[in-house]
Amino acid sequence: MLQVQLEVGADPAEVGRARRWARQCLAGSGVDPDEPAAETMILLVSELVTNAVVHTGRPAVLRVALPRAGGACPGTVRVEVADSSARPPAPRHAAGEETNGRGLELVDGLADRWGWRPEGAGKAIWCEIDRCSSAAGIGWSAGAGASAPGALRPSASVSA
Repeated sequence: MLQVQLEVGADPAEVGRARRWARQCLAGSGVDPDEPAAETMILLVSELVTNAVVHTGRPAVLRVALPRAGGACPGTVRVEVADSSARPPAPRHAAGEETNGRGLELVDGLADRWGWRPEGAGKAIWCEIDRCSSAAGIGWSAGAGASAPGALRPSASVSA
């Protein structure tokens, strides 16, 4: 398992830097950054980092855990963003033309699992994408089961 992290400043412009960094991490681990599920992971990075920066106005830490290259089943990718706000995430449903309020809905729809947990004086919000589908044996299966009810309960485990 390859685990890397990036410190993200409180500036919303940092979201683009986080996306570029995540693409480099994918390429460095042998994942083609242009394949559809890699694009899904980049979107998840974008949503979680945006939420942390916009809703807290403080720096955050982006962590990505990638399985090592090789093997028929490349495993699970985990994206986690830690910030210094202890306030739990509050999913909302954006109506009509609203431009905000869809981030956690996207995470819920695209990730296989997601949740949050307290971390120090703040919290970490995480999501996972399974790169192997049990039916197909290989490939990405993002969104195939999203989060189960109660996914917003703090999780006890950090490891993927």
